Amino acid sequence: MVAKRNGGHWLRTVDSVTDSIQDPDARVLLLGRPGCHLCDDARAVVAAVCAEMGVRWAERSIDDDPELRRRYGEQIPVTFVDGAQHDFWRVDADRLRRALTGGL
Repeated sequence: MVAKRNGGHWLRTVDSVTDSIQDPDARVLLLGRPGCHLCDDARAVVAAVCAEMGVRWAERSIDDDPELRRRYGEQIPVTFVDGAQHDFWRVDADRLRRALTGGL
C-alpha cells in the first residue's frame, strides 16, 4: 500500500496498478468483467449512489489487463473510493455513501 495526500487527507492506495487505471475525475472506481452478475448488481448500486451524490465514477474490466485479472480475479467486483480499496463482491449503498462523505 502507498499513502498519498489528497487535499488535507492522507489516502491509502493499493498500488501503482490501480493508480494507473484510476480516472482522475472519478472518486469511485469499479473493477469487474462482462457477464458477471455480481458486477451488474454492484454497477447498479454505484451508479445510483454516485448519481444521488453528484459524484463521478468509472468502471474498468479486469479482462483488459492481465495484472488486474491476476490480482482481483477472485474478488470482483472490487470498488475503490478515492484510490483506496473499499469493498469487493457486494456493494452496500449506505456504506458507500458514508465513504463518500468521509464517514467510513
